[in-house]
Amino acid sequence: MLTFRGGAAARAAALILATAGMIAAAPFAHAQPEPDGVHITADLKLSTLGVLEVVEQVVVPAGGEFKMSLPLRLKVGADVERVFKVTDVDTNGSGTATVANDQFTIDAKPGESTFTYAIHNTVSDAPGTQVFRWLGIINADVASISASLISPSYEMGIVDCKLGPPGNLRQCSDLHIEADGVLFWEQTDLHKGDTIDLTLQLPPGTVPSNADVHGGGESGPFAVTTPVLVAFGVLLLALAGLAAFVLRARRENAAAGTGSNTIDPLLREGDRVQFTSPDGILPGEAGLVLDEHADPADIAATVVDLAVRRYLWITPIGDSDWRINRVNAPDDQLRDYEKAVYQTLLPAGTDSVTITELRAPGRVQAQPVRTAMLADAVARGAFIARSGLGPTSWLGGGLIVAGIATTIALAATSGHALVGVAILLAGIATLLLPRYLPARTAPGRALAGQVRALQRGLDVTVREQIPPADQELVFSRALPFTVISGRADNWIRAFRDLNPAADSQPGLYWFGSFERDRNLQRFAGHFPFFITALEGLFSTSGGNR
Repeated sequence: MLTFRGGAAARAAALILATAGMIAAAPFAHAQPEPDGVHITADLKLSTLGVLEVVEQVVVPAGGEFKMSLPLRLKVGADVERVFKVTDVDTNGSGTATVANDQFTIDAKPGESTFTYAIHNTVSDAPGTQVFRWLGIINADVASISASLISPSYEMGIVDCKLGPPGNLRQCSDLHIEADGVLFWEQTDLHKGDTIDLTLQLPPGTVPSNADVHGGGESGPFAVTTPVLVAFGVLLLALAGLAAFVLRARRENAAAGTGSNTIDPLLREGDRVQFTSPDGILPGEAGLVLDEHADPADIAATVVDLAVRRYLWITPIGDSDWRINRVNAPDDQLRDYEKAVYQTLLPAGTDSVTITELRAPGRVQAQPVRTAMLADAVARGAFIARSGLGPTSWLGGGLIVAGIATTIALAATSGHALVGVAILLAGIATLLLPRYLPARTAPGRALAGQVRALQRGLDVTVREQIPPADQELVFSRALPFTVISGRADNWIRAFRDLNPAADSQPGLYWFGSFERDRNLQRFAGHFPFFITALEGLFSTSGGNR
């Protein structure tokens, strides 16, 4: 029986010599051969793919029998195993060859038998060369071995060759390489118990390195092999790329809205002036994009905006209550989240409601409004989708399924099953990616910067820049955008001398009870309490993104 000890590494040479040793090994001699004994002739070829192709003829005398067994899983060091694979097995004659239970076995009966097979995973690299050292033990007498070896490189070199009983080794009698690079080995009278110690060298890169060497404690389909290391290397690179992408997105998100850019909120057309927002963004949407939260202030700003756009009419009732009346029903001009706000205040069949009535337990459900606001931001591309089946969900799910299938398939066939585990982990990382990204997308971050620039523009806007006939409308349309930032007091103060009757209609057209006023002094003292009351209606848990 052949036992490999030590070394390792060469490409095809390793394979060839291993096979030559295999040929010499006759682990079980059930009958004494004739005096001339067993004769073995082997033609070995190391292919450019690093596969050792063997054609072996075994002649057994009458009454004799020859068996050879080559372990395909060999211990080559402390807790280190080397795994070989034999394929393309064919026989001609009375002999048989089988691969089972990590063993390749040849059984030759009297007469001549020819065995053809290929050995894989025999090539490994050493610094500056490819070196193979084969150490085998012959467990049966063999009259003669005649072997030849061809490799892709004619620059094959013999480092050393010794044989004999342990402690009494001698040089091999006839091992040489011809000028054309073909190795020949002729040996006679090998005895049971003899050791063969052969070392060869090949130029580096002669054939692909394919040795399967791993810790003996990690044997099996989940062994850490070269393909597994490559797969996990790719996984680490991918994870590093994802981490870099997340960090960059977070830095860009933190920088959104910084700077000193200013957007003029006033659009001038001839002698008329009107308020305009970037890309027509609405107050509630602007508040959500600014801080990535659906805050009570964003919902309160939406209520004010609905009144300003003539869907609602607000009337104070005393100093601490207000009535909200239906003016126009929700139509296609409203976004879904605006309709949700409208229907929360005035559901079907309700034309008027007071803040006191809205404070009744369970009357106002804030979460559906927040959900609708977030869904609107996702649909418009300002936020990433954290739920549902987005592109990352499909990709991550596909990688997980592929990883599981690959793990099962490799575990049942060629091993390297941890390659599938690497694919599975890549899928999990892809699924988790949105959790670590900012809620805002790149367009969302750009929009946040525009909203900040708009707010800076509002801070420097003065009433005198606007014709008296347009002041009330500009003031009203911009007011909700100051609510989201808590700067409504400053905006009202800038317009405190506005005469709401300058447009030929007394009072603010969307807010009652101040029709006799010729300025906004009383409105300035009253409006903050209304906003506080509105925010209180929607100040329930669950406002964060």
